[in-house]
Amino acid sequence: MPTRFSQRHGYRGAEPEITIREDAPESLRFAVAQIGIDAGMHPSDIRSVVCKVLFVAPDPNNWSEYPNIWDEVQYRLRECEWFKVYDIAEALHRTLHPGTDRAEAFRAELNRCFRENGIGWELTIEGIVYRGDQAFEATTHEAVDVLTASGRSKAAGEIREALRDISRRPIPDITGAIQHAGAALECTARDVLDDQSPTLGQLVKRLDLPKPLDAAVEKLWGFASDNARHVSEGKEIDDAQAELFVSVACAVCIFLSKRTRPQS
Repeated sequence: MPTRFSQRHGYRGAEPEITIREDAPESLRFAVAQIGIDAGMHPSDIRSVVCKVLFVAPDPNNWSEYPNIWDEVQYRLRECEWFKVYDIAEALHRTLHPGTDRAEAFRAELNRCFRENGIGWELTIEGIVYRGDQAFEATTHEAVDVLTASGRSKAAGEIREALRDISRRPIPDITGAIQHAGAALECTARDVLDDQSPTLGQLVKRLDLPKPLDAAVEKLWGFASDNARHVSEGKEIDDAQAELFVSVACAVCIFLSKRTRPQS
């Protein structure tokens, strides 16, 4: 896929605020198929995937790639339910074999479309997942990378699970996201102190965190305990609060992993 002028010369506009999650605007419906074409697929290849996802038969009267099959693909994408557009995008990515150059080109362009249209989703090798603002994305991605590089695969896995839970639709698993992010923080603290028995609440004082970060982490654990570990009636957490918790937990995991191991 050839590079664009803006890509070659490093021009990039301000990223729009995320305003779309449970919808597939017309621009995305068109882009999904066009990006497939740009990645080297033929309209008939895309039609095969679309028909499989939607459980519809291809029109036998459409046999030429352009304009017949291409128009059929566009029609199916325009008329299907919004969430099926994301199913189709994931299926096209899998058809291109994730990890290959063509699949990576498809993924990069679809994610550019998401960003430029204020769509709160992101295509990864594992599928389409929740996308927060830039700070959330940078922190969660760095946490997974840093934890994995430092050999803390269990903690990295907990962050991935937190992202999967916050990505669930139609109802995100907010409680699960907080539980997994808290578990990542607890795993990291245990590994840093080489002590697998206590809870994070018991470990905080031994982590030698700078003040007032030590108190903040202790309160973070209390928040997770009150709102996820021991859920009670009348306490509801929204997506923004869960995103904040996951971001802060990731940031502390990064700090602990990069810092010299404290004395126990």
